[in-house]
Order: sequence, then C-alpha cells, then structure tokens
Amino acid sequence: MLCLPRAYYRCSFLRLPPSCRRSSPKLTPDALRLRRRAASSSRTNMTSNDSSVPSRLHHVAAAAASAENSTPGSSSPSLSTDSPQNGDEDLSCGYYLPPKEIRDIVDAPPLPVLSFSPHRDKILFLKRRSLPPLTELAKPEEKLAGIRIDGSSNARSRMSFYTGIGIHSLMDDDTLGPEKMVEGFPDGSKINFVSWSRDGSHLSFSVRMDVEENNCSKLRVWVADVKTGKARPLFQSPDIYLNAIFDNFVWIDDSTLLVCTIPFSHGSPPKKPLIPSGPKVQSNEKQNVIQVRTFQDLLKDEYDQDLFDYYASAQLVLASLDGMVRPVGPPAVYTSIDPSPDGKYLLVTSIHRPYSFIVPWGRFPKKVDLWTSGGEFVREICDLSLAEDIPIAFNSVRQGKRSISWRADKPSILYWVETQDGGDAKVEVSPRDIVFTQSAEFRHGEEPEVLHKLDLRYGGISWCDDSLALVHESWYKTRRTRTWVISPSKKDLNPRILFDRSSEDAYSDPGSPMMRRTPEGTYVIAKIRKQDKGSLILLNGSGATPEGNVPFLDLFDIDTGTKERIWESDKNKYYETVVAFMSDYNGDELHIDHLKILTSKESKTEITQYFIQSWPGRHAVQITNFPHPYPHLTQLQKEMIRYERKDGVQLTATLYLPPGYNPSKDGPLPCLIWSYPGEFKSKDAASQVRGSPNEFAGIGPTSPLLWLARGFAILSGPTIPIIGEENEEANDRYVEQLVSSAEAAVEEVIRRGVAHPDKIAVGGHSYGAFMTANLLAHAPHLFCCGISRSGAYNRTLTPFGFQNEDRTLWEATSTYVEMSPFMSANKIRKPLLLVHGEEDNNSGTLTMQSDRFFNALKGHGALCRLVILPFESHGYSARESIMHVLWETDRWLQKYCIKNLDRIAHLGASSAKDEPKTKGTINSEALSGSGAGPSNEGEEDEFQSSMRSLLWYVVTFLHAFLC
Repeated sequence: MLCLPRAYYRCSFLRLPPSCRRSSPKLTPDALRLRRRAASSSRTNMTSNDSSVPSRLHHVAAAAASAENSTPGSSSPSLSTDSPQNGDEDLSCGYYLPPKEIRDIVDAPPLPVLSFSPHRDKILFLKRRSLPPLTELAKPEEKLAGIRIDGSSNARSRMSFYTGIGIHSLMDDDTLGPEKMVEGFPDGSKINFVSWSRDGSHLSFSVRMDVEENNCSKLRVWVADVKTGKARPLFQSPDIYLNAIFDNFVWIDDSTLLVCTIPFSHGSPPKKPLIPSGPKVQSNEKQNVIQVRTFQDLLKDEYDQDLFDYYASAQLVLASLDGMVRPVGPPAVYTSIDPSPDGKYLLVTSIHRPYSFIVPWGRFPKKVDLWTSGGEFVREICDLSLAEDIPIAFNSVRQGKRSISWRADKPSILYWVETQDGGDAKVEVSPRDIVFTQSAEFRHGEEPEVLHKLDLRYGGISWCDDSLALVHESWYKTRRTRTWVISPSKKDLNPRILFDRSSEDAYSDPGSPMMRRTPEGTYVIAKIRKQDKGSLILLNGSGATPEGNVPFLDLFDIDTGTKERIWESDKNKYYETVVAFMSDYNGDELHIDHLKILTSKESKTEITQYFIQSWPGRHAVQITNFPHPYPHLTQLQKEMIRYERKDGVQLTATLYLPPGYNPSKDGPLPCLIWSYPGEFKSKDAASQVRGSPNEFAGIGPTSPLLWLARGFAILSGPTIPIIGEENEEANDRYVEQLVSSAEAAVEEVIRRGVAHPDKIAVGGHSYGAFMTANLLAHAPHLFCCGISRSGAYNRTLTPFGFQNEDRTLWEATSTYVEMSPFMSANKIRKPLLLVHGEEDNNSGTLTMQSDRFFNALKGHGALCRLVILPFESHGYSARESIMHVLWETDRWLQKYCIKNLDRIAHLGASSAKDEPKTKGTINSEALSGSGAGPSNEGEEDEFQSSMRSLLWYVVTFLHAFLC
C-alpha cells in the first residue's frame, strides 16, 4: 500500500494579525482575570519554561516549537498544535489541530480500492492518499448549472484521485501473486477513471499533474499493458485533452476507445461583459405551475450559459491502441456515450438550449441519438423539452422517454420507459408506466413493442435471457415494492409477481439476484444448475433479523419460489458479506459445484479482509491482509442495544465504549449521541433492527467515534423514527416523536450506568444538524450542549419541500414553522456549536441557513458559536478544515460537556423557570444541571456596568501590549 507523507504544519503567527487586533471581543470576568495574570507573568518571566507560565504564552511557545513538524515550502494555512485556552475562545485566526489521539486516527493511511479484471484473474489495488490540503479546495471553480468546474483541467472540481495502480494476479490456489506497479506516467500524477478493456489485457485511465500554484494540468488519457505494467499516452499528439465534465471515455472493443475531448477550436473562455446587455428577467406570464426545490449553483445569465457551453462542449474521438485517431460527430454537450453490447452502435445523449435559471442541467432539453460505432448518425430516439415543471411529489418524473438503455443480454436491443400520468405522481392512472423495446436494426415503420405495463413507478430491470428478466417497480407514499418475472421473448405469456412487499420491511427482504459479467462487458443474472431442479438463481441478501443483519446467499427456484440457503455469515463473532461473483462462466448455466464468490469478513475490532470461497465444500482463501488503521482502539467495546419509546416503538442504537472501560469500576462517562432521523409508514417497520453488532468500527475523518479516544461513550445512530401511519404525514408530529426518541435514548444510557446525566451531548450533520437544534429547543432537559454541522434550520427557506416532505410551505404552513428550530431560537438555552462549509452546494442547506440561525440565537443571548469553513462544501475534505472542526468539537465537548458543570448548572437553574416541563420517564431534576444559556449579565446594575466598561478599556490596553 502506497501512502503519501503526512503534511504537518506549524503555527506561523506569533502575534495576532492586524485583522484580529482591530476589534477585540467582549470578555467575561473569568477572561479578564486570565488576561491580568498573563500580563503580570509576561512582565516578570517572559522566557520562563516553568509550568506556571499562563496558557496564552504556552500557546505561543508551542507554536514556535512546532516548526520542526512543518512542511517546507507549503503554502497551506498553518495548523497550530496547541489550542487557545480560557479567555481565547473568540479568537478566529488560523486553523487548530485536535489532540494527538484524534489526529493519529484521522491521519491513518487509507486502504486501497480493489478492482477485478473481466476474467476475475487479476486484481487492481488503486492507491489513495490521506486528506488533501486546503490549497486544492482554494483553486478557482466555475459554478454552472448545478455543477462545479475546474476550468484549468476542464473537469469537475475537487475530484479525488488515485496515486498509483498495483496489479496482482489471482493464482490457481486463489492466493494473490506479488504486486506489479503500473509505471511510465510522471511521478506525482493524479489518476482517475481507471477501467479495464473488455478482454482485460489493457487499462485506460486519465492523468493530470499540478503545474503551478492553484492550477492543475488538463487530463490526458493513458493506457497500460496489464501483462507488463508499462503505461503510455493514448494520443501521440500533446494537444488532445480529455473533457471530463460529464462522460469521459469508454471501450468500444478490445482495442478501441471513444473519448470525450476538448474541442480543437476551444480557444479562450468567453469574457464577462463589463456592462450587461440588459436586466435579468424571468417571466411566468403563461401562469404555469412550476415548483422546484432549493437548488444551488444555477445559471444566472447569458454569460453563464456561454461559459457552460464553453466548458461542457466536447468533441468525440475514436482512438485505437495502434495510434488511429478520428473525430466523430459535431462538438456538443454530450452527457453520456453508451456502446451496444456487440459494439456496433452508440447511444449518444446530449443536452442543448434553451437552458434554465431555476433547475440544474439534468432537466435541460435532452436529445438521445443512435449512431453507428463509427460515428454515423442512424436516427433520433427522442428530443425532450426543458423540464422545469416536474411536480415535487415523490415518484414524479419527466415526461417522454426515459431510462433509455441497451438490453444487457442482447447484441443491440434498446428499451425505455414512458410515463402515462404526465409525470405527476398525484394523478391516478393505470398503467402508470410502460416499458417498450425495439431493435437498433428495426425496419422502417416498425413500431416498438410493449414489454411490460406497471401500476407503480418503474424501478429498473435485471436481465438474464429470452426466458427470464426481473422488472422492479415501487411507490414511495405506500412504501410498496414489487418484482415481476417476465419472459422477454414470449410476450403472450402473462407476467407474474415474484415479490410484493413493503420497502420498509427489512426482515422480509429476499435479497437481490447475483449478476455475472458477459464477454461483452454487460451484467446479467447468473443462472445456476443443481441436479434436475428448474431455473435457479442466487439471491444475495442483507439478512436483517431482530438480532442484527446476518447476510446470506440463497439458491432460489424462480418457478416454485423455494429456496435453499447455501451460505450465511458467521453471526456469533463476524460480519461477512458476498461482494462479487467470481466463477468462470461458460454456457448459459453454471453448475453449483463450480461456484466461486468473493466475500468480505470483519468483526468489531478486526478490519475488513477479503476471501475467495469455492464450492463444493466452501473452501475459503484469504486474499488480503490489511493492517488495523488505529491499533490503539483495537479493544474498543461495541454493542447493539435495544430500548423502547414511550409509545411502544422499539428503538436500536450502537453503543461504543473506550477500551478497558468498566461501568461498575470507572463510573459513568461523558456521552456523545450522534444521529439522523428517518421516516416510516408503520411502527412495526420503524422497530426493526438494521445493521450488525459485529461490523468493524470504521472511523471516518469527522466520525463521532473519534471521541472514544478522548474517553467518551458514543451512542451512534440511535433510531429517530418519524412515523406517519395510514393517511397521517410523518412530519405533522415531528417534534413530538423526535423528543420522545431522544428521551428513550438518554434514559437507556443513564440506566446502563455508562453516561453521566449531566454530561450528555448531541450532534449531527445535515438533517442530523437540524435534529440537534430542534432537540436543544424542545428537549433542553436532555442535553448539556449540541454540535450541528451543515444544517438547514429555517424551513421557510425551502418552501417547495425538503428531505422526504413533498408538501409545500403553503400546504403545510404549521408543519414548516413548527419544525424549524429557527422559529424556536428563543427557547434554546444550551451551548450550540454551528459549523458550515462556506461553499455548501447541497439542496436546501445554504450557508445562509447557519448565518441566520446564529444571528437569531445571538439576538436572544444564547451561548453559541458559528464556524464557517472557507472553500468547503456540504461535506468537509481539506485536512486543515477537518482538523479544525475536530478541534472546535473537542473544545466544545471539553468545555460544555466535561468541564464547567457548576456554571452550567447555575445557568440551567436560572433558565429552568422559563422552560416548560417535559413529560417523560426521565428525572428532570437530575438532568437540570446540564442546562446552559445566557447569564443574567444584562440585568446588572449601573455600577457593575460602569466597572465592566472600565475593565474593558484596561483589557484592550493589555491586549495591545501583549500582542
């Protein structure tokens, strides 16, 4: 495994920069005392190394000492290895590092990504790096039509990449041979879009390099010989670059690729006019009903449209391994290129004007054409108009042909779906969708054939052969899902329903058919033969049970519905899953004795490893040996727990405890509860157990499990079901059910003796952040503080639906208002940390949501803090940003969850009289000490106010003196 060296940064500021000195924050009396001590010590012992040196000076000394950990020449912002102490909490200069025990986990080398060859005889280990520096996020980007573009490379901005490609052969005994690295491309290359040729003899991938600060070179297509590992550019000309805004390249046959390139006449980007040609006008004089969700990064004017065309337009080029290069078709905004299984035809999709200022590119006018593989136009499949008016109701779709694709089991047969309800899910009609099919070589005047009619919304087809295909349909409102068995070549036969169930009912999930790869590179259902039994397939299921998931593999008879379990995960210690079908497949069926599958295996403390399992006898061979990423947590404790909400709904959560912790000996711990609500149509479905107690405790860069290393108990993913049975909408009782679920979770960890009732924090990301703010507003007796990351807090800013709510603000005004923690900002009395990416592009979670919520909290004197991360989007990716978020979170938990209980208890008591008593099974008195909120400083008398002003001027002088 290849690992890039870690970049450690020193704190480069020994003084506060002028931007931080201009406006000093208002200081508390505690902060004043600290500053007076700091001033006194600095005058008498500025160079002392004694432990009595104030924390402020420790920070400066640590910053200077951390120079040895810096990366020479790095232009990234400095990361301080020490934290501002009491009185410095309002400093906003620089990025800070969390404690070392957290850093070590975040900086653990990432494992490679595995990719198997078409013949399953070789495996690629695609090497990855750790977190990128902030300088990569700071590169200029264009925000156009709902996507973000890196203009310097003509690709999507902020693409992750691989750093190297290792090739392993799968030996006859199913072990891995030695690694052979792909060589020939420049050192430091960023590798993307790795794909196998159809025969597995070659690899294709893109390569780009950092050429100067804040810029990356354009992408070039490379190919490598798998046998030798030698790589070379596909194009001999240095002027042919990949355009990777939408599709990139695809193998047409074993030696030919079709590549989306930057047009030869590309030129320079259009220049924005200094003076606009006119005002920005949008009109609805035809009085159309157009309701859209809160999309971001949309086109704004004619200049944006020109810029979008400039970057997104591509020239298709046919290129062979022997050096042949031939442009095909005109330049256009091609969004996908899909060769037929036999390689004779191309399904080419493009978008064109008129564009829209209110919806992203996916709803722009779309044209689908049929070409020969040589680039000759055959016919137009469809040309769909601009789709601004798709209703917001779930299961609403675009009108016209959709899901146009090739049958995976035939050389060149097309199929597609057409809605019969005008795309509006609220229209009652039967059938609702019709699936059509037609050969690419159809005769003139030949009409497409009806393959199947559906009363629910089409959800995909699993192809096998002329005698078998599985058609899936579903309906969100009722959570109903059905699977049909059809015979594609015998349309006179009546199809039959194979499975008809609730999509929420995890226990009844029969699994999905295992797919095998064909020589043409497509995937079809694998047919299995066993003695004289009928049509058998393999169903790979997650195996949800009341004790947790126990994945399985069933041999299933399509004709009779009977099944035989041929493989099941070890339910006692391990969690195993079936990953891929590995058998060599000759003919139409595979005998069960020749079955070979790839499985993964992990436990609570053992990282995932991969195995080849072969029949008969289920002989297993381990093919990987990945190291544990954080060995100091190998003995962490994990338990899937069950408890009950007061309305009888059974809830589950995963409880993590630090290594070596004993509740009876060590007493209760500070606890962090991290969750994300979900919606259900029934209490029974909401009560089902999902997940496995034996899964490896994977810890991501922003995972709450990081605080196991800080001695916290972590309650991860407690189910927060919001249930709307029958005709009731779930969100009509959102707050009530949210609070009830949280009360049950808190009561359970207290009952178990693992959580201190005064030290329970709550947090979440996105909809989990929304949950957190609502809990602090409506259940203040439960938590001592909260952490909300990238949330939306005012639902009136998302008036045409959010999450799973498809009613508008005007249809459910009270629901929108009551669900919005922004409207209850005056009730929040507990410390709340808000974090948001400055460039959030997620629908609904505009950065403005946190800005306005923070101002509302400040306006009511709430104890809160807002951290806006430059260049970050909905999720955070730069190392500086992530480390700083972890520092902010750790500081918040240390200060308002672990420490300062006396102050919090006082504040909680002073605000308790203003809070309504919340009914429940928890002792509110026992928890009232966890309250926090504004003190009564606003009610101080005139003398106190005067003294505060005097002290303020003194502190300002001392601040300037020290800095």
